[in-house]
Amino acid sequence: MNKLLSKYREKRAKGDEGFTLIELLVVVVIIGVLIAIAIPLYLNYRKGANDAAAESDMHNAVNTLEQCYTENGHYPRNDFDFGQQDRGDTRNADDCGNNQKINLSTGTTFQYRHGSNPVNGGSYTIIALNANGSGKTYCYNSTKGGQVVATNNPLQNVTQGDINYC
Repeated sequence: MNKLLSKYREKRAKGDEGFTLIELLVVVVIIGVLIAIAIPLYLNYRKGANDAAAESDMHNAVNTLEQCYTENGHYPRNDFDFGQQDRGDTRNADDCGNNQKINLSTGTTFQYRHGSNPVNGGSYTIIALNANGSGKTYCYNSTKGGQVVATNNPLQNVTQGDINYC
């Protein structure tokens, strides 16, 4: 009888090709942990990318407005807002001619506020926020010059003609 049992054990050991329930559960738990780590990282990466797009839009707008000043001797005289777009958008910078375009990324809200400074033809503040980002508002004030500044001030608090927002 022992000989017969040994024979069956050997036969079963050679033909055992499946996984146990515990092995399958361990694999499922490991995959679940990896997914739980990866999804938040991916979402934060996307928010950062959308913030970078809004900041890049700001740099492009500064270049466009400075080109407007170079060609026309003044910045656009009218305040204007560009709302969120379903996809990237290009708009004319008011009062600068048709060749002055401001390109916006998807989800970016953009505001231009003109200030009056007769010595140098005017000044301006531009503000941008990407709705799909982390909530950072980017601001540039031409009287201060320098870099685009990231603030946590809500875009809704900016009033018409508010040149001192940032």
